[in-house]
Amino acid sequence: MDATAAVTPFSTLIRTASHEQHTEAETSTFMGDLLGGRLGVDAYTRYTEQLWFVYRALEEGAEALRGDPVAGPFIQPELMRSAELERDLGHLRGADWRAGLEPLPATAAYAARVAECAHTWPAGYIAHHYTRYLGDLSGGQIIRDKAEKTWGFDRKGDGVRFYVFEQITNPAAFKRGYRDLLDAVNADDLEKQRIIEECKRAFALNTAVFRELGEVFPLSA
Repeated sequence: MDATAAVTPFSTLIRTASHEQHTEAETSTFMGDLLGGRLGVDAYTRYTEQLWFVYRALEEGAEALRGDPVAGPFIQPELMRSAELERDLGHLRGADWRAGLEPLPATAAYAARVAECAHTWPAGYIAHHYTRYLGDLSGGQIIRDKAEKTWGFDRKGDGVRFYVFEQITNPAAFKRGYRDLLDAVNADDLEKQRIIEECKRAFALNTAVFRELGEVFPLSA
């Protein structure tokens, strides 16, 4: 590592190194169309379905990692989203929301990679944990606001509960604490670099899901 990296907090390194991939995911055509109100609630529903597969992989792997010296500190119950996603899907799809629910190929690949890291590489799991939950706490609030206005969901109610972190009363303080965890992560420099590369991979996997959603919901010219 060069002298600059030696004094740069890991949370800063991971954010700046993945900036390009993060921007690509945020500016996908599908997400632009969704946030621009150009797609129907069916597209929002399909997106929510894909999130459920990814978060199920994240959170099914979390319990076993609670005592892990590397990933353990990141396993925080106030972040868990599966129950909220399932409530949203019940609202969007009805009581039998699981019937016929299938991941897109890109979603299946994304969830499989998350599960693989959870079971075989705790440090890699952190990369997926970071890209998902910190993103939900930040940009996810923009999606919630747009969804409420575009499709008439109750404010912070059924349909958008995924984006509502009821147990986190001060998101800014929580994110500072999360960055402190990243800075103190139990990993050497080589492993930190591998985490950064996995973070880039996570964004690429997410972008692939957006690309496939864009193929399912193309805007007519």
